[in-house]
Amino acid sequence: MTIRKIQPDDNAAVATCIRKAITEFGVPTTGTAYEDPETDAMYEAYQGAREIYYVIEENGEVVGGAGIKKLHNNTDNVCELQKMYFLAKIRGKGYGKQLFAKCLDAAKEFGYSQCYIETTPQFKAAIHIYESFGFEHLEKPLGNTGHYSCDIWMLKTL
Repeated sequence: MTIRKIQPDDNAAVATCIRKAITEFGVPTTGTAYEDPETDAMYEAYQGAREIYYVIEENGEVVGGAGIKKLHNNTDNVCELQKMYFLAKIRGKGYGKQLFAKCLDAAKEFGYSQCYIETTPQFKAAIHIYESFGFEHLEKPLGNTGHYSCDIWMLKTL
């Protein structure tokens, strides 16, 4: 298993990981990353300052990913963990925790003061990971990501 920065040729594989996970868990396809315009162009979407997207590669195949980017429509120094999804065959192997830690390290290196997450109740294992890393639940969303089907919001001071 390798965690590396996304490359242009990874776009289709990452989009597949995102959409498969969303449908497998029964998450709505509207108001989520499923229909997000960035999903089909992830490499291009993470080329700005203070943002990065990592992929997990296993045996030469992209099997998941996650990224850090400034929280959209928020003027504070807050980043968002974005599009953390994995194919079924690697879930439960501990890769998520490793990738999550790498993303938080990047957020700190970029100088963000807080990290925000939006998710849905279907992703119980991910929520448990977020809580174990010190993320706290919020009463309402921050910013305006356009992911209106996400109804769990969490925040951590870095």
